[in-house]
Amino acid sequence: MQTVFPILLTVLALMVVLTSFVSIQQGTVAVTTIFGKYNRILHPGLNFKVPLVEKVFKKISIQNRSAEMGFQAVTIDQANVNFTAMLLYAVFNTDEQTIKSVAFKFIDERNLMQALVRSVEGSVRAFVATKKQSEVLLLRRDIVLEIKDQLDKTLEEWGYHLIDLQLNDITFDEEVIRSMAKVVASNNLKAAAENEGQALLITKTKGAEAEGNAIKIAAQAEKDAAQLRGQGVALFREEVARGMSQSAKLMQDANLDASLILFSMWTEAVKNFAEHGKGNVIFLDGSTEGMQQTMRQMMAISKMDVKDKK
Repeated sequence: MQTVFPILLTVLALMVVLTSFVSIQQGTVAVTTIFGKYNRILHPGLNFKVPLVEKVFKKISIQNRSAEMGFQAVTIDQANVNFTAMLLYAVFNTDEQTIKSVAFKFIDERNLMQALVRSVEGSVRAFVATKKQSEVLLLRRDIVLEIKDQLDKTLEEWGYHLIDLQLNDITFDEEVIRSMAKVVASNNLKAAAENEGQALLITKTKGAEAEGNAIKIAAQAEKDAAQLRGQGVALFREEVARGMSQSAKLMQDANLDASLILFSMWTEAVKNFAEHGKGNVIFLDGSTEGMQQTMRQMMAISKMDVKDKK
């Protein structure tokens, strides 16, 4: 009996010593209580605690935590919208008051997550309830900012802070998706019809412009051709007059009658009629009187030209 008692004391002392130390992992802090009342915070590493009296109430991770959640909201035009979100949060800091809030605000982690999910749902539903279904997809960033603004205040009261919030997926009910697809299809058809009408208008306008330009070009070409023809005729007449003048002078110097020039022109004209005329018959007065009458007329015209030049 005397041998067993010292052994028991030794074992008891050893147990007391062993329970007087507690190891806390990196990224974690521990909250201790004495007789159920908050006592202090134990930081990472080997910590001493009062044996048998001081107990570790809860170990709290100060690392980042993530949570995925899915919920539904209703727009102002009564369309159901399904959201899938990813939440990233962590303990605000390691101050004593913050750690006490984290340790004692909720019974366990499950209750914290339930409150967190309901807070996010409430913020999203309140925001979406003021928007139309056509606006929701375009307001993803606005929704996130609205949730962060409201959730940060709530999380700080619990000892946490929001690091990031992402809306990974926003979908509508199948019926709403079908109706939206019809709206998009009808808008596409409308846009296609408008584009086709504009293309047809442009084609006709360009065609009319091309036709107008062609008419202008043809008219300008006709004008230029007529001008060139007139200039050619004028040059021809000028050369004929110059040639006749030179011939008349030569014949006068040779003491010959200038009427021979007119006779030659008359015979050349008859020859030209015969060679290039399109008709089959040429009526000419070939008598001596007819030729003399023609010569007199040509001489009279020649004299008139001479008077005009003077």
